Amino acid sequence: MSSSGPTRRNGAAISQKHPSPSRSRSAPQSPVATLSSLLPTSLETLLLAIYPSTLLLGSLFSLLNPVARAAPYSALSQSHPSELAPSYFAQKRNLFNTLFVKMGWFWTTLAFAMFLFMHPSTGPPRALILTPRRLQAVLRWGLVTAWWAVVTQWAFGPGLIDRGFRLTGGVCQFLEEEEEKRIAMGKGVGEMREIFTGAACKLAGGQWRGGYDISGHVFLLTLGSAFLGMEILPVVLRYAGLREERAVMNREGKIGRAGAEIGIRDAEAEREEGSGVGGAVVVAALSWWMLLMTAAYFHTWVEK
Repeated sequence: MSSSGPTRRNGAAISQKHPSPSRSRSAPQSPVATLSSLLPTSLETLLLAIYPSTLLLGSLFSLLNPVARAAPYSALSQSHPSELAPSYFAQKRNLFNTLFVKMGWFWTTLAFAMFLFMHPSTGPPRALILTPRRLQAVLRWGLVTAWWAVVTQWAFGPGLIDRGFRLTGGVCQFLEEEEEKRIAMGKGVGEMREIFTGAACKLAGGQWRGGYDISGHVFLLTLGSAFLGMEILPVVLRYAGLREERAVMNREGKIGRAGAEIGIRDAEAEREEGSGVGGAVVVAALSWWMLLMTAAYFHTWVEK
């Protein structure tokens, strides 16, 4: 009687192992799994929710605090007069505003660079080696920096904030005596008002009036601190013993959890967990505090 399969010399049938479909060919990722890698996790959502909550808290403080409510407010300068300001932080020339907020992107970049080249989760600590993780982080920083520049500095001319101010009817106005002086120098009123940026207007001795002036401070402080927070969040979670639930795509094109993709660097990260993180935490925390102060003492709710 013939056997349907191969046999050994003693007549025993040889069992054949058929390759599993899951081993021979990887199953395609579902659209839901792919989409989950692009959406914020619950902790990231909580982090982002801090910003509207902070603006609401600051605005409520300015309405409910009797000192802040009674202090005179200049709609032209979008702030309280320095000599009558209800708080040190309500003065435009306070040190935190002049040395930190106005140089905000410098401090954000410095804190990011310290984390990038000092923390072991990104590559060899304190070594200027561009690992794949560091390269990806630098590309993220480049995209965020480009967005900051387009909104606040230059977008094929004035930045988007200044463009929005002009489109909503804003002009550069001069004091009467300054206007007469400039006319005597041969500069017409129309020419003087065709200044396209707030910085150029102030430099020329004018005042930015009449348009919708988006708060550049709110934009900068939110963007910078959110960027730093998203970069250091996985490290902070591991340090606290929490799991990072973000879904990521690995090199094989499969969707997995970010914690599983960290790999061999976990042990090293535990030994130097705080390296480079402190600076980012300080900058992010100070950004949050100045955002709260901006919400309490500067601009209108709509501008914020």
